[in-house]
Amino acid sequence: MSTGYSENSSLRRVQAIADFQFGGLAGTGLFPEGCTFIFSTTGRVRQVLYEGTRLATIRASDGRLTLGIEGAKRLRSLLPAPGYRVVIRDDVAEFVAKGKNAFAKHVVAADPTIRAGDDVLVVAGGDRLLACGAAVVSGAEMLAFNYGVAVRVRQGSEKDASGKYQPAPDEGDDEEARHECRAD
Repeated sequence: MSTGYSENSSLRRVQAIADFQFGGLAGTGLFPEGCTFIFSTTGRVRQVLYEGTRLATIRASDGRLTLGIEGAKRLRSLLPAPGYRVVIRDDVAEFVAKGKNAFAKHVVAADPTIRAGDDVLVVAGGDRLLACGAAVVSGAEMLAFNYGVAVRVRQGSEKDASGKYQPAPDEGDDEEARHECRAD
């Protein structure tokens, strides 16, 4: 496969996905020239990297982008507030920055155009980026509910002792636990 054509074609493809998913011209700002790609065994783009850091992953199930924290930082600078932002109370900001989920009772503002399943930015006062993840409910529902998860955080902005960002723990994704709870 010719890498020059493939890289250019892949870059245009992921930019088009970002334009569709986040609106406007988000693609060129989110994925600049010089991005590299990790491909699946079938030759499809799976991850987008810039200078060795993951910006986003393309979900195989629906072809949409899931942002890494570096991609979320780039997107935050591109989109004016309240675009794809969920603002939470400052007193719980440190927990979300460590990769914990954002609960509806802590949400103080949310972009009304957010739909369940959208990739969103979780911010605190002053538009300080805390995490990125998937909205569990719509922006309006985040404000209406006083219980439950509003955003399932994928990656927090706080680094651990090794210098890596905190991914959200994969709780509830334990294969054995699912089989033990099943009544066969």
